[in-house]
Amino acid sequence: MNFQFDLIKDKIEFFEAADLKTLEKKINEQIEVNKGILLCVHSVSHQMHLDEQGRRWYSAVVHFKNSGSSSI
Repeated sequence: MNFQFDLIKDKIEFFEAADLKTLEKKINEQIEVNKGILLCVHSVSHQMHLDEQGRRWYSAVVHFKNSGSSSI
């Protein structure tokens, strides 16, 4: 029996929440999950949006890269 494993080199994930504390919690939970598949945070981009009632909505994009991969 032959097994072949392909490592994930890049992964981009999107997060959103009504407050920064919740957004940070979601991102930190996913960081821990991705450590198990040898991914670490490469970059983070975030934004805040006001809806028509003036409520804030936060979003973030996190780029994970394989912790063993070399930079380009």
